Amino acid sequence: MKLILAEPFKRLWAGRDPFEAVEALQGEVYRELEGRRTLRTEVDGAGYFVKIHRGIGWGEIFKNLFSAKLPVLGAGQEWRAIERLHQAGVPTMTAVAYGERGSNPATQHSFIVTEELAPTVSLEDFSLDWRRQPPEPRLKHALIAEVAKMTGTMHRAGVNHRDCYICHFLLHTDRPVTADDLRLSLIDLHRAQTRATISRRWRDKDLAALYFSALDIGLTRRDKLRFLRGYFQRPLRQILADEAVLLAWLEGKAQKLYARKQRYGDAL
Repeated sequence: MKLILAEPFKRLWAGRDPFEAVEALQGEVYRELEGRRTLRTEVDGAGYFVKIHRGIGWGEIFKNLFSAKLPVLGAGQEWRAIERLHQAGVPTMTAVAYGERGSNPATQHSFIVTEELAPTVSLEDFSLDWRRQPPEPRLKHALIAEVAKMTGTMHRAGVNHRDCYICHFLLHTDRPVTADDLRLSLIDLHRAQTRATISRRWRDKDLAALYFSALDIGLTRRDKLRFLRGYFQRPLRQILADEAVLLAWLEGKAQKLYARKQRYGDAL
């Protein structure tokens, strides 16, 4: 069994079975799936997000593998990704409780509790009206630079997100957001993978997802070039020469994802 508790859970769950204690937490349920539950709760006046994994069974594991999908087997993926991002200096969630018991991946019981990041707004919501009301250019450029920096650092640290959309970048709004004073945090890492070095395949999947999620916010060609320069941290001329195949693939992949979204909407 693995168990790591910080305050206030170290104090509140002292002498209790933490797996029973986490199941007893009440709050607003955000997702209820077979084998996984996500909710927001409040403890001692502070907000927390709780993800409980109860095992998805061998049938679901094989179903995912046969359809070329990697199943999420427990809270350990998110815990390891959060740790690695903190080490790399990528702003993300703070985990205050983590537990895992059982060696059978089909029945393993695990959980992770993270501090709520508030007040914040997702970049998806923040940029929702940019086509009709473009943002102040310096602010847009600063946000692009920060997303590029965070994504590049994440990948160089050996983490690929697997849900790398702009909705998972939270903009902190506890003070006025300006080009010279902004903070972003990366969230929703339950599918993330952590390795010594990520492969080009997983890197490119993240980049395609990120590009796809930003297709509707009115980015210009210069904005895209600005992202590439920040992400690769190389001269733009060299990037365009060295990454020509990747850039062509990203354009096609993002357009395919967008076309599927238009056909299927939220069912995608």
